[in-house]
Amino acid sequence: MPIRIPDGLPARETLVREGVQVLDESIATRQDIRPMQIGLLNLMPNKIETEAQIARLVGATPLQVELTLVRIGSHVARNTSEEHLISFYHTWDEVKDRKFDGFIITGAPVERLPFEDVSYWDELKQIFDWTETHVHSSFFICWGAMAAVQHFHGVPKHELKEKAFGVYRNHNRKPESPFLTGFSDDFSVSVSRWTDVRREDIPEDSGLSILMESDETGLCLLHEAHGNRLYIFNHIEYDSTSLGAEYQRDVAEGKSIKVPANYFPDDDPTQTPKNRWRSHAFLLFGNWINQMYQTTSYNLEDIGTERGGDSKVRQAK
Repeated sequence: MPIRIPDGLPARETLVREGVQVLDESIATRQDIRPMQIGLLNLMPNKIETEAQIARLVGATPLQVELTLVRIGSHVARNTSEEHLISFYHTWDEVKDRKFDGFIITGAPVERLPFEDVSYWDELKQIFDWTETHVHSSFFICWGAMAAVQHFHGVPKHELKEKAFGVYRNHNRKPESPFLTGFSDDFSVSVSRWTDVRREDIPEDSGLSILMESDETGLCLLHEAHGNRLYIFNHIEYDSTSLGAEYQRDVAEGKSIKVPANYFPDDDPTQTPKNRWRSHAFLLFGNWINQMYQTTSYNLEDIGTERGGDSKVRQAK
């Protein structure tokens, strides 16, 4: 089954070109099934690029998925047109009465700021609390993951001496986890961050389980069974060219930045990088959606009243 996205969303052309099945809203409304409801709170500056990255991954499933784009209402985006936001996004205040099977919160270019200095921190804390009652399973990415694990468990972030930037090998710490079904024993993940979360700061009674970890860049993926949450501190969703674009941007702005590690062939920025994390990105999101499907409530309105519910959603009357 295809992913259902708003009519006219720019990401549609990219997804169709890549072979992802896309279902426009006007067609989806005529199908008598209950699609999986997934919300995306997009905090990244290039929202159109992130929309395509996430839609590509959640659309690679036999289930029909309806993706709802959400933005912070108290923050004015500087890198995305107001027309695009008005056409395709809802503020959190507009969707806060809805229930979602899954909810994704992305990273944001504010990681070097103390959490409380982020202009929309108060609203984001409300959203974190809201996910406990209105979302069956949450998936937090990069800074979004650091912010969430701090909010729910008081785990601090630490500023690095230099940016963790490149493609790094990670270890599969829990092969038995359903979220890592099909994963290799070690695999590559795209990394781009100035801060990290450390193993020794995780409270023993937090219920947080380490699923992925790198010798070089530390923690990558945590799972919390009680809250039904995944926290990934790296950018497994990135396109093949994302790290290169960030590098070229910083060079053009005169910033001191190293060539992303293990990314360009022979560390030569004139060469085309090879994507070594794509297959595991699809696996991770596919496993997450499969687990969500198996455990979410039969009726959307039951989400938040109990964890588990019926074992599957309604696919037809």
